Amino acid sequence: MEVKEESEELSEVKEESEELMEVKEEREELSEVKEESEELSEVKEEMKEESEELSEVKEESEELSEVKEESDELMEVKEESEELSEVKEQSEELSEVKEESEELSEVKEESDELMEVKEESDELMEVKEECEELSEVKEESEELSEVKEESEELTFLKEIRAKKSFTCTQCGKSFTSKQNLENHMRIHTGEKPFSCDQCGKSFKDRANRNQHMRIHTGEKPFSCDQCGKGFSQSSYLNVHMRIHTGEKPFSCDQCGKSFKDRANCNQHMRIHTGEKPFSCDHCDKTFLRASVLKTHLKVHTKEKPHLCSVCGKSFSLLLYLHAHQKIHTGVREYMCFECEKTFTTANSLKLHQRIHTGEKPYKCSHCDKRFNQPSSLKTHERIHTGEKPYKCSHCDKRFSQPSNLKTHEMIHTGEQRYKCSHCDKRFNQPSTLKTHEMIHTGEQPYKCSHCDKRFNQPSNLKTHEMIHTGEQPYKCSHCDKRFSQPSTLKTHEMIHTGEQPYKCSHCDKRFSQPSSLKTHERIHSGEQPYKCSHCDKRFNLSANLKTHEMIHTGEQPYKCSHCDKRFSHSAHLKTHERIHTGEKPYKCSHCDKRFSHSSSLKTHERIHTGEKPYKCSHCDQRFSRSEHLKTHEMIHTAEKPYKCSHCDQRFSQSVHLKTHEMIHTGEKPHTCDQCGKSFTIKSRLNLHMKIHAVEKPLKHSLRSQC
Repeated sequence: MEVKEESEELSEVKEESEELMEVKEEREELSEVKEESEELSEVKEEMKEESEELSEVKEESEELSEVKEESDELMEVKEESEELSEVKEQSEELSEVKEESEELSEVKEESDELMEVKEESDELMEVKEECEELSEVKEESEELSEVKEESEELTFLKEIRAKKSFTCTQCGKSFTSKQNLENHMRIHTGEKPFSCDQCGKSFKDRANRNQHMRIHTGEKPFSCDQCGKGFSQSSYLNVHMRIHTGEKPFSCDQCGKSFKDRANCNQHMRIHTGEKPFSCDHCDKTFLRASVLKTHLKVHTKEKPHLCSVCGKSFSLLLYLHAHQKIHTGVREYMCFECEKTFTTANSLKLHQRIHTGEKPYKCSHCDKRFNQPSSLKTHERIHTGEKPYKCSHCDKRFSQPSNLKTHEMIHTGEQRYKCSHCDKRFNQPSTLKTHEMIHTGEQPYKCSHCDKRFNQPSNLKTHEMIHTGEQPYKCSHCDKRFSQPSTLKTHEMIHTGEQPYKCSHCDKRFSQPSSLKTHERIHSGEQPYKCSHCDKRFNLSANLKTHEMIHTGEQPYKCSHCDKRFSHSAHLKTHERIHTGEKPYKCSHCDKRFSHSSSLKTHERIHTGEKPYKCSHCDQRFSRSEHLKTHEMIHTAEKPYKCSHCDQRFSQSVHLKTHEMIHTGEKPHTCDQCGKSFTIKSRLNLHMKIHAVEKPLKHSLRSQC
């Protein structure tokens, strides 16, 4: 009985399959429609060229109402597609029948009658496949309905075009209206009849002029429904929306990188092709983009038409003005989700995020170094090429970066626009001001990953960490010496070249570094701006203050790798280690004597030159070393700053105090290697050694007499 019921169900299914066959015939008809749609797609491609003219065809939308009536017929096709969806549901029921047919295969062994049922189940499988094909047909029919609508519109437009055809006599292009032809002809004639009443800029058509006017009025009628940002053109809004959706439909066929708009994709492709179609008329420089060329031209014209209404500062680009105005308003709308740091521009955020990701997409073509922004790569490559395109307008000095030129020119102008909020000191760079203010606030945000030391500048941290890593990437082109900083290398190479570009304004002395000149001029001015927080002593160098304060704190962070001795200054450690290595890199230019320290060489050479630059302020006596002058002046002042910790005796020199305290401690560090006798000072040991020097020849003469 069960088999009979199933056979009845199968007969019903067979009837349904016959209906499906009819649907299949309809599908064949639809395939013919599809062929027609392909022909229509060709028409669509032809009509794509006339997409610009469709803006005016919109005005004739009233005529398209007739087309709408014809589209009702297509609704019937849509109803048929709904029927197909019902067929799809029936096909799902058939899949259940398939499961039952698998059970019937087991019943086959019990009954021969089920053989016929099995054949019918095979037919049902074919029906299922046809159902799946029909579901595809449904999708195709929906697409075809859309294509048909478009084709009817295009057919209608083609008829309009046939009725209204206006052809350009210059290039042969045809238009649907006389107005469109007139607008097109302005490309050939160069006519721009529509001008802005605010700035005088001219345009070929009224629509572009109206869009331009929104720059002056500030009108932004198109707003984002996600973030509320406004735009002057709908196309700008469409591109902006891709930020929220993450859509990047345009991809590079060379590297696969995706972009939100076609223009950026095309610009990116020029990186691969090397094409730079935009060239400067004033110099030989070429550019990837017209906007970059436009910005570059303002370097030659010195034009800065955009003025800040708050502080009066002028800018060459409106973009720069807008970025600058955010300093006054405090608006920082772009936030990093990794560290919550905020930025004024999307590009600044993008560059910052590469710190977290470690991405460095820009590689130097001369070495293996990589960078996270193209400007850093460009600046770096100038090290290899030696290019210095930025020349000082006051002297012949040239620079590889415009920021360095700007800073240099402030030496000539004396401009120092950035004032410290804690003291009266002024600076010519905001970064220098920021670093200086950290002295007042005590802020040291950059911590060493190897030790607990902190710094107020990332460059100082980087330099410090090279002590731990031992990295010295910068090599001297004249000798084999290497350095951890490019500035140190540059200073060192001046020893070889003899270059000393910085001259003292008070005397004829010259220096290889501006910092050395500044320090030297404090000898003339007597300025000592750095005061010890533990005592009243003042210094003309921050480094000297730091070294001095270590006397109070007892800090000695630098340990010798050869012995247990520690030092408060890295330079002292370096000088000390030369005792172990025997290195004496500084050679006297007058004799063959060599020295382990540059200051020792400098002092020694004064023996040859007779130079005594340090003059006593109380008498006419002069000295070759500043410490000798200081010691001498204590004779006039009777100053004895060094007091014995065991008694009340005082001394004018620290070495005398140290020697005196050995009387109390009994320490005698200098021992004779002949007899073992010890002394408090080395000069007494040297005097004692002469006794042994006299004894040796005396003993030798006594032996010869025997």
